[in-house]
Amino acid sequence: MTISINNVSQILEPTSLNSKSAVTPGEAQATFADSLKGAIENLNEIQMESDSKTEALATGNIDDLHDVMITAQKASITLETTVQVQKKVIDAYNEIMRMQV
Repeated sequence: MTISINNVSQILEPTSLNSKSAVTPGEAQATFADSLKGAIENLNEIQMESDSKTEALATGNIDDLHDVMITAQKASITLETTVQVQKKVIDAYNEIMRMQV
C-alpha cells in the first residue's frame, strides 16, 4: 500500500494567469474542498486498515507482525502529517485575516 497525498501537484500548479479562462473563486473553493475531503478519506482508510490488521493479529487470524507494525507506522505518519498540514493552513488563514486591506 502506498501513502499519497491526493493531487497536491494539481493544487500547487499556478493557474494560467495569462490565459483568458480564469478560475472563479467558487471553482477554486470546490477544488480545494474536494482535495481536503479526499485527503481525509485517504487518512481514514489507512487508519481503518491499521485497526483491522491490529485486531486480526490480536485474534490470531494473521501472524505477520512486521506487516502490522509497518501499517501502524504508516497510519501514524499519515496522521501526523495531516495534523501538521492542518496547523499550517490555520496559521496561513490567521495571517491572511491579520492583513490590512
